[in-house]
Amino acid sequence: MTYVDLNSDMGESYGAYTLGKDADLLKYVTSANIACGYHAGDPATMRKTVQLALENKVAIGAHPGLPDLIGFGRREMAISAKEAYDMAVYQIGALSGFVRSEGGRMNHVKAHGALYNMAATNQALAEALAEAVYKVDPELIMFGLSGSELIRAGEKIGLRTASEVFADRTYQSDGTLTNRRLPDAMITDDDAAVAQVIRMVKEGMVKTRQETDVAIKADTICIHGDGPHALEFAAKIKSALTSAGIDVLAPVYK
Repeated sequence: MTYVDLNSDMGESYGAYTLGKDADLLKYVTSANIACGYHAGDPATMRKTVQLALENKVAIGAHPGLPDLIGFGRREMAISAKEAYDMAVYQIGALSGFVRSEGGRMNHVKAHGALYNMAATNQALAEALAEAVYKVDPELIMFGLSGSELIRAGEKIGLRTASEVFADRTYQSDGTLTNRRLPDAMITDDDAAVAQVIRMVKEGMVKTRQETDVAIKADTICIHGDGPHALEFAAKIKSALTSAGIDVLAPVYK
């Protein structure tokens, strides 16, 4: 039986600002990547999101990002590998504390935004993040862009990895995501996004913006929860996966 995980970034509200519809989206996803206070989130939001995920029996992961609230962690920063390591340990540890205090256990780690994209192609940054995950808890699963340095670094250090694909993003011929600053970075047609996902899971291929096919491994699918039709899309993609004979299940902590 073919199966895949559905993950979404959550807990990105902070202070007086509310982002996303986490409580509703948790009914459709199987993994939640919870912001740890750097690019978004705050202690109260982290605690509440952990509680909601546990109530819905959704696997919990830390979502460490760059310290850039104003830019939502989507702007690149010139950081060293050691700085990346320290940032990741700090944020993973913070969320782990909330998960344990609520009687749960953390399942995975997925870097956010610019940190994720930088580490996807930068071996030193990828290895620093993998080391941070391993040293906090070697049983955690490391999420990373399919075919990226993140996946290679996780496997090299001995972590379980989950190769991630994106439902609503376009791809380049080297397997990377199209930069968000470009007009064709996002797929706005739900049917096209669903078709891309089904092909990635069943055929292991994705068509790039250069009209070439690239091999891809799909262990987990990211669906963004901050779009205007996020809930409708989440329901649609989950239904489409089930109809295609694909089970929706989280990769499980050992």
